[in-house]
Amino acid sequence: MRSVEPEVFLVAKPRLDYDQIAAYLREVGGESWLERLDRGDLDNDAQNLAEFAGKMCYRSWEPGLNPNVRQVRTDQAKYLENILSMAHGSVLEHASFTFVLHNVSRIMTHEVVRHRPGTAVSQESLRFVRLDDLPFWFPEWALEDAELMKRATAVLEQLEEFQLWMAGHFGLDADGVKMHEKKHKTSFMRRFAPEGVGTGIVWTANVRTLRHTIEARTDPGAEEEIRMVFGKIGELMRAEAPALFGDYTVTDGTWMPKWRKV
Repeated sequence: MRSVEPEVFLVAKPRLDYDQIAAYLREVGGESWLERLDRGDLDNDAQNLAEFAGKMCYRSWEPGLNPNVRQVRTDQAKYLENILSMAHGSVLEHASFTFVLHNVSRIMTHEVVRHRPGTAVSQESLRFVRLDDLPFWFPEWALEDAELMKRATAVLEQLEEFQLWMAGHFGLDADGVKMHEKKHKTSFMRRFAPEGVGTGIVWTANVRTLRHTIEARTDPGAEEEIRMVFGKIGELMRAEAPALFGDYTVTDGTWMPKWRKV
């Protein structure tokens, strides 16, 4: 049994092709937005993409392009705050971020995959990946309970020993064993791994989905592991896109946005 801590790695985020954006803006008369790029006022691709999508919706690159628009916001933070306050959430769906959730339990991943809209998921397959140890996370309150830890550790060590015994019993490391046979037996062996075993998942979500899941999964009623993990995701997103996640108030691990259900 190996004690682990759930971790979050941000591995991918939006990257815009500004040459193509410039070509489009020249077509529609939005060159003033390019001037803001040249001045360095727009240096965050995720926020730029949300603003770009929003301004395209209303053709609000500059006054006069749309006769209904007389005032054009040039402060990105205020523009995106207005987007959030208006619940114009569709423009947030264009920006997606990809995370590796490492050493998280199957309990947590079963809950994460319930959030389907605006996400993509690839999970470590214990049908193919044979367990030679059982990574396991214990919350602080459990670690402080000596009798609980003694009994829990004994159970996990027995399950771990059984995994190793089955691998030897089935001869999975013998020369010439085909992958089909390894997969078949490994699929059986995973049935004896606890739901709390540490595993990995690649999880991609757009900004609109992230705003919802950070709020929902840090709620005081949420399961404690997923609450901790989404608190980490919230911290990453607030650093990556402050104009899109800076409206949250964090109290005792609960992330509450000023603008809800965008």
